[in-house]
This record gives sequence, structure tokens and C-alpha cells, in this order.
Amino acid sequence: MTRRVERPILSRMRNTVTVALKAALPLALTALTLGGCAGLDPEAALANRGRDRRPISVDHGKVIRDGEKLWLWGGKPESWRFDLTGARLRPAQLHYGIGREAFPALLEPRFETVSNASKRLPAQERVLTVSIAGETRIYPLSLLERHEVVNDALGGREIFAAFCPLADLAAVYDRRVDGRVHTFALSGYTYFSPALWSGLDAFVLWDRETESLWLPTAGRAVSGAMRDAPMKVLEKSLWSQTTWGDARARFPDARVLSRDQPYSPPRTWVRLEPRAQERPAETPPDALAPRWGENGGVK
Repeated sequence: MTRRVERPILSRMRNTVTVALKAALPLALTALTLGGCAGLDPEAALANRGRDRRPISVDHGKVIRDGEKLWLWGGKPESWRFDLTGARLRPAQLHYGIGREAFPALLEPRFETVSNASKRLPAQERVLTVSIAGETRIYPLSLLERHEVVNDALGGREIFAAFCPLADLAAVYDRRVDGRVHTFALSGYTYFSPALWSGLDAFVLWDRETESLWLPTAGRAVSGAMRDAPMKVLEKSLWSQTTWGDARARFPDARVLSRDQPYSPPRTWVRLEPRAQERPAETPPDALAPRWGENGGVK
């Protein structure tokens, strides 16, 4: 059954996460380097733990060794877990872990007219705009904050808009990676590294097709079958970070993300078979999201 996402529920959930994140002091570990293999292999943190399945205390019981494999808890049921074997991150710097469906990424978003949206959006509301092949979408950040990821398609392109309130990171990405379309959502984790995004916690994404983890502040996948695949920020000529007042004047015929969004998590989705692929050690510059205003939008 489809359920509607209400603001009070999500507000309480966000407050819980915020309190927990502020209470958890990041461990003083060496900065993560994602430009190649310099980041600590998670196996090293477990070198003296043997091959049992006991949770690792520094990871809040979320990381489990099973033989040669490392797994990260992703929620209930038990199959909701992520493969951390050989991951390009430090498990101890993953924070909280509330489950991968706790924040409802949109899969079939609803939109409304500029005229209707103008009844509730103030002129200074921050928004993302995307224009492809004559179609324009506008995503208000106040709504992106509820869902944080909106999977969409327009002008013949599969895209997703994302906003991380903790890092104040808002960007639009191409969902087609390695020639295949991926569906993105929140993993339920944030990640801290002093070397990334001024040391701010930022959300960690996952894709439904390969269950890989992706870190927008690093601009690449950090675990799973897609490890080291670069995130593809949409060409900056196609999108902007701006205000509602500017967007409605420039795009009077655009479709605006609606605040009334039905949602139910899918029970199944298409699985992609892993493909062996050599990827560059360096993250390409166009895989890194710009900070607010750096792509020609609001300064």
C-alpha cells in the first residue's frame, strides 16, 4: 500500500539523526585519501579480530566480518546490507546508520505548475533547475530536504537531484554510469573525513541495482561492484543553483516538484550483473559537485 510522507514524521526522524550525529564525536583518525589506494583498507581495522561475526564496537555494531567478507548493516531484513570488502572508506567514520529506507528517495516524483507552486514558495527559496531538450524541472530545496534524492527523467536523460542538509550540498547527477541506468537512494549513513568538504558529515548514497555505496563529496562509488566509478554531475550548462524568484521568471512553463508525494519502497528491482572494469585512480574533476553558487547560480 502506498503511504504518504508527512512532515511531522520526517521532522522527528531528522531531529533524532541530528541529535545523534552531534553527540557522536568523530574519531581522530588519519584523513581519508580517495584519489587511489591510499585510503585505509577496512580489513586493517579488523586484523586482530579473527574471522567471527561479532560486531565491531567502534562501528556501533554495524560492521560484521563473515569469512573474507565485510558487511555493513543496511536495515531489516538482514539482506539489506552493503558489501564493504575493499571499500574506499574507514568504517569508523561512518555515522549513525538508520536503515536504507528511513528517508524516502523519490522514484516516481510528482510535479505541479509554476503558478500553483508560487502560492507557497517565497522568492528567496533555494532551488535546483534542470533544462534538457526543452523540458525544465525545478526542485525546491525545502522539498529535497524531505527526500534528499529524487530520481527523475526528462529530455531523454535519466537524472537525479540530491540535497544533503548537513554538508549543504545540492547537485544534479546523471543516473547512467558505465552505460547503465542506476536508481539512487540514501544508505542511512553519513560519512566524516577532515579531507572532504571541509570536514562536514555528508550522506552516503546507494544504488538499488548493484547495492554499491556512493559518496558525493568524494565524487565516486566507494564500495561494491561499482567501486571507484565516478559520479557524473550533469553538465553545468543544463542545471543551476538559484532562487525561486529567479527560476519562475526564467522558466514560467517549468514543472515544479510537488509537496504531495506518495511513496512506497519497491519490493523488487532489476539487478545488474557486475562487470569487470578498469577505472582511473584519480577522481575526474567533473565528478565532484560544486558548492552552492559555484556553477553559475546564486552567489
